[in-house]
Amino acid sequence: MNNLITKGAKVGKLEVNEKELKLINKYTLEPLTAEQVFTFKVAICDNEVDRDFEVFPQKSLDKMAKLFIGKTIIKDHAGKSDNQVARIYDTEVVEGSYTTKNNEQYAKLVAHCYMVKTDSNKDLITEIQAGIKKEVSVRCSIGKTVCSICGIDNRQGYCKHWGGRRYDGKRCYFKLLEPKDAYEVSFVAVPAQPNAGVIKNYTGEEKTYQEENTEKEDLINSELGLVKSFVFTEKERENENE
Repeated sequence: MNNLITKGAKVGKLEVNEKELKLINKYTLEPLTAEQVFTFKVAICDNEVDRDFEVFPQKSLDKMAKLFIGKTIIKDHAGKSDNQVARIYDTEVVEGSYTTKNNEQYAKLVAHCYMVKTDSNKDLITEIQAGIKKEVSVRCSIGKTVCSICGIDNRQGYCKHWGGRRYDGKRCYFKLLEPKDAYEVSFVAVPAQPNAGVIKNYTGEEKTYQEENTEKEDLINSELGLVKSFVFTEKERENENE
């Protein structure tokens, strides 16, 4: 049974200070100086219901914060050592000031990442700083996918509800609960996209639909192992001014 979640994320700037450097040096054989490292942060996911009608509740974010510490940053989700470019050395759950559709205070999981400045990655660092390399995809595994309408775990069996549809005035979405593991964060040219005509596959069985109506846009149309990207579009500066 495939329990892999792939989501998009947002890359942001992060300054090096003594606290950050101390955390970084937990992963090094020889202590690094601030001049030797380039740091950045990645907003991995939040607790807002996303465009796939999925949500990581606050409890899931808190657990994922621990799971992602120490994980690697690679390129194009290709698990080769040559593709390792950075590492997550710290995470934090940052709270906002409004209530989400999941009826929780808004929060997002942010990973602090570092890479060593070398001749081989100076172009990548420049591209990150210039905003060229900013699409990032993350992978983790989830234990339960619970329907907001009936409470059935769709990893164990399908319920009759469709994400995005309304039932007695309530819009259906799926709660991603009990994170099991975090695998990696990857720089990608295009964040993961769904296969057309395939709906959410929680039980490992392929299921397709050919519905031709205006509600088609509201249906979940991705496999659990290849979920439509969730990309943070807000800027930190804009959030601070709200």
